[in-house]
Amino acid sequence: MTSPVLLNSKSTGNEDGQHVVILHGLFGDLNNWRAQADRLAERYRVHSMDLRNHGASPHVPGMAYSQIAADVAFTCSSMNITSSHFIGHSMGGKTAMQLALSYPTLVNRLVIVDIGPRQYPHHHDKIIQGLKLLNTTSLTSRSQADELLQPFAPEPGTRSFLLKNLKRAQNNTYQLRVNLDEIASGYDDIADAIKSDTAFEKPVLFIKGAESDYLTEADRAPIAALFTRPALKTIDGAGHWPHSEKPDVIYKILADFLAAGASIDNA
Repeated sequence: MTSPVLLNSKSTGNEDGQHVVILHGLFGDLNNWRAQADRLAERYRVHSMDLRNHGASPHVPGMAYSQIAADVAFTCSSMNITSSHFIGHSMGGKTAMQLALSYPTLVNRLVIVDIGPRQYPHHHDKIIQGLKLLNTTSLTSRSQADELLQPFAPEPGTRSFLLKNLKRAQNNTYQLRVNLDEIASGYDDIADAIKSDTAFEKPVLFIKGAESDYLTEADRAPIAALFTRPALKTIDGAGHWPHSEKPDVIYKILADFLAAGASIDNA
């Protein structure tokens, strides 16, 4: 296993508040949760991180959750964070689960958004194929990239999200910021289940988008095996990105859960 890397991060909010760390999903970056981070920053000290091979964080070998969680723990240590709430979406949610299981003293309350601990099928093969095409094309505009990506990602919202990874190079062409080769070669690890010999005993809230199939009844057993105090909230009218689809609803859920002494009923 390689040594952990220091992740690119952005901190904002109340200097005297409890820490909250936000971890984005696959092909995302620390800006994905900016609206929620800004609202939470009124009460908390909020830290958004680019996970390895994403955003402005280092491009390094390996996408195992043990490695990604070690990066997060190492970055927290460098910031003198010894205890924090964590919010993780999709791949970031799996990272947060592994973090809680491997570094339980670091994690206070845990929020997992629209992902379970089980192994998932390869949902992103076509997207990776499309991004590889962008990586081998001399891109002169975002509209050109959008057109090339359309056969691989027909939904405009999905393409808009993916194209946030484009950055302008010095020769006025566009390149992807993500380390696509490492993500593609490590996709089996990204899809893999979270494993632990021990369970996490602090409160954990799973948030499901009602229109998403990432969390199902079949996830209840593996969740219960790893987390002794899980709860579930379902957001009607939301899919896999409830933080952008239903921002007010998810903010209220987050604020209530993170507040000291707040209780969340199982759904």
